[in-house]
Amino acid sequence: MMRILIGMMALVIAVSPSAVWAQHGKGELSAANSGEPLTLQDVLRSSARSAPDIIAALARNRQAEARALSAQGAFDAVFAVEARSRLAGYYDGTEFAGKAEQPLMDNGGYVYGQYRASRGDFPVYEDKGYTNRLGELKVGALYSLLRDRLIDARRSEFRLAANDIDIARFEAKAAGIGVQMRAADAYQKWVAAGLKLKAYQALMVLAQNRSAGIERQVKLGAKPAIILTENEANLVKRQAFVAEARQDLRAAAVKLSLYYRDADGLPIIVDETRLPRDLTALNGIRIDPGFNLEGRPDFAIILEEIDKAAVKMALARNDMRPRLDLSGELAKDFGPEGLGGSSRTPLEMIVGVTFKIPLQNRKAKGKLAEAQAKIDELTVKQQFLAEKIRAEVASIGIEVETAGQLVDISEKERALAQTLADAERRRFELGSSDFFLVNQREESATNAQVKLIEAHARIAAARAELAAATADEDALGLTFNPASK
Repeated sequence: MMRILIGMMALVIAVSPSAVWAQHGKGELSAANSGEPLTLQDVLRSSARSAPDIIAALARNRQAEARALSAQGAFDAVFAVEARSRLAGYYDGTEFAGKAEQPLMDNGGYVYGQYRASRGDFPVYEDKGYTNRLGELKVGALYSLLRDRLIDARRSEFRLAANDIDIARFEAKAAGIGVQMRAADAYQKWVAAGLKLKAYQALMVLAQNRSAGIERQVKLGAKPAIILTENEANLVKRQAFVAEARQDLRAAAVKLSLYYRDADGLPIIVDETRLPRDLTALNGIRIDPGFNLEGRPDFAIILEEIDKAAVKMALARNDMRPRLDLSGELAKDFGPEGLGGSSRTPLEMIVGVTFKIPLQNRKAKGKLAEAQAKIDELTVKQQFLAEKIRAEVASIGIEVETAGQLVDISEKERALAQTLADAERRRFELGSSDFFLVNQREESATNAQVKLIEAHARIAAARAELAAATADEDALGLTFNPASK
């Protein structure tokens, strides 16, 4: 009966994990295993290059840059051509004009140049249509002295688009930090699951190695037959530990494949041959003790939002000002005199002033009040976020410190449990101990080893979380530009 149970257990071990593995291994998942131990840096490099969340964030950054380019289009030079001719009636005048206009980047005004030529007669009320035979050249400019002098709708839109680029860049940084933290967590859980599997495999091997000796002693009559049955039952239990640990490892490998990808961006399911050999693999993240609050992308985004509100407030204040524009124009006709006479030939210089004042300006006042209220809101959020970030970093720092203490305690516990297990095993071999006690000692030693692995995994997770909380891009493998890849 016991041998049937062992056979069924072996079947479960052989079939169930393989079915799970096959189910997750089909489709787009690919296996590319070099045989070398997989390191945390390998995973972080891969996720920074190929993680869909990071790629999507970089695409949003490009969208913001495209919107900024569109906003800059408000300052594009414009060339216009206009022609008109009287086809019927007393007058037969024909006029052609080509004009280029360039808005100013540092003022709400513009500069322009124009060429105009005409033929035929014009009525007196269109006397300005006359030019000399070779036409007229004209250059001019308009400069805003009050309203639109420092900011206007075009420049505010461009500045807001620049803020949006910075926000998209910080959002991409936040996405990268989040992805890298999850990638590190997935790797650490995979390593921990693999080391637990090795610990349970070593425990199972102890029972397997003991079977032959017990069977020999039973045949010699030195031990009762029930000891052999008890050892087989204990072996089956340890095989179950191994099966469960292997299932956890394969599940962790599937989750790790979301971040560890090949050159084509396809997930790679890493097999057991690439497991690190010991716990040092969980020490891959080194924390920078320095912390700059403004390095946090969410805090930087708040600052950018405040800057956007300040731009809107400046635009509202601008709209409340009176308009005072100064304009100037130079014009010169060339060639023989036309039908307009000699008055067209001399150089003309014209200076003008335009003044306009709003009387109520309720729209601008409303926008000004709205922008001020937005700044007040964001300032409060900024202060609270700063306090929250500092508290978060301090809390994670405590977690790192506590996890380090637990590692030391777990290491001592493992050493003591292993010493007791070794001593009890020698006593059992000499006949001075019973089977139940030696099994208990061995399982206690394995449990202590598992606790040590979990303690190392806990401090590794806390370090990754601290690196994310402090926006430590070096620790998270974000020192290069993923877009270049």
